[in-house]
Amino acid sequence: MFKKVLIANRGEIAVRIIRACRELGLETVAVFSEADRNALHVRYADEAHLLGPAPSRESYLRADKILDIAKRTGADAIHPGYGFLAEREDFAASCHDLGITFIGPKPSSIAAMGDKAEARATVIKAGVPVVPGTEDVGNMTNDDLLRIAPQIGFPLLIKATAGGGGKGMREVRSLEEMPTLLQSARREAEAAFGDGNVYLEKLVEGARHIEFQIIADSHGNVIHLGERECSIQRRHQKLVEESPSPFLDDELRKQMGDVAVKAAQAVDYINAGTIEFLVDKDRNFYFLEMNTRLQVEHPVTEMVTGIDIVAEQIRIARGRQLSYTQEQIKFNGHAMECRVNAEDPFNNFIPSTGQITHSILPTGPGVRVDTGVYPGFQITPYYDPMIAKLIVWGETRAQAILRMRRALEEYRIVGVRTNIPFHQTLMDSHRFMGGQFDTRFVEERFSMEAASSLDESQAEIAAILATLVAHKETERSAQIVRRNERDASNWKWVGRWERMHR
Repeated sequence: MFKKVLIANRGEIAVRIIRACRELGLETVAVFSEADRNALHVRYADEAHLLGPAPSRESYLRADKILDIAKRTGADAIHPGYGFLAEREDFAASCHDLGITFIGPKPSSIAAMGDKAEARATVIKAGVPVVPGTEDVGNMTNDDLLRIAPQIGFPLLIKATAGGGGKGMREVRSLEEMPTLLQSARREAEAAFGDGNVYLEKLVEGARHIEFQIIADSHGNVIHLGERECSIQRRHQKLVEESPSPFLDDELRKQMGDVAVKAAQAVDYINAGTIEFLVDKDRNFYFLEMNTRLQVEHPVTEMVTGIDIVAEQIRIARGRQLSYTQEQIKFNGHAMECRVNAEDPFNNFIPSTGQITHSILPTGPGVRVDTGVYPGFQITPYYDPMIAKLIVWGETRAQAILRMRRALEEYRIVGVRTNIPFHQTLMDSHRFMGGQFDTRFVEERFSMEAASSLDESQAEIAAILATLVAHKETERSAQIVRRNERDASNWKWVGRWERMHR
């Protein structure tokens, strides 16, 4: 049983975990880089400690520093959030060696599912269908891959075995272009993950990316919490997630859920995780990978199930059984999440940095905002550009879309460019509203041209409003209120003067 949790992360997920800990009566320890000295998670935690300079490799990826802070502060548990050290089996093992509870899966499970090639081999043995590709575990040379590629068939994907987020991934259409793409994929994988190993996988065209949230305890219980539709992507990065998927029916949902549980059991999994699938046009589904951590989009599942996944993670790490059985899981309504990023959708989504000078969060029925920023917060180039996650719930998918439109309209951020216009345009897309999309929809059948066709008068009005907001914020920050030199208000002084001169 632990009483103090160190959150080895930053931003909105660190704030999210701190809130869950606070509700459970646990003390919290935040860690931060020099760039995050004034971050929201630093303010929210019971105590906070400096890790080092802004770059991740000198701060949030320094496992030795984090473990040292945990020992000095008496933290008896560490929650890694997502990203950074969340899927590093050596970090989880070091926690166990020091007697610190790692709020996540066992190191052996992370190792088995963290390497994508090994994960494929593991689930194949368990009878789980996978996308056709290279099945060998371990490093394969470029000559090996070039020899096997024609047997798999083009088009195919080169994928980093240790990676995620689209890093070290290349699409190959012919054998002639493959040597160059192999080299660039290996270089990118080595730079991002310190491991240049890659494998091949058949490119399933017209596919949908659908993932199942699973959760398991140390008593042998494994359940799934339904699916999330994650097909709205750009360069293999998710932009919008929703649950349930408009593509699945009850029968297919049950089949995929059962397979997800089976995949988790194959590696003796404990805690929260996600089994990701590709589903083709004919509703054939294939195992893609397993994320052995909390997902960015977990609030979508929380909204439709009513289950606090982070709190459940903590309960499981404390040795408790799952709070629910599979039969008790009920899905209510429809939830949707938009990732609000600091990037310019009208300029090839270039990241935008600077200070957030003004922010108005949307509220109202069925609206939730998970964020780690505030007016005055500095968006730097060192970390992921995500500002917030805007989540809505509706009784139906149509109501969820209408509610998301309203929430996006209410959301105001001044100081940096954001992708809110992209989300607004997407919510107005007839194909999106009809559920007619796949993983290539944004790149091949979606355009921001309609949103960018503002006439000159509208652009001038927008510029004037932005100037007025900036001026108002400057005045507010410069305003100084001090005590009156007199002991009473001017009205009282006038009254006294009139009585004295009657």
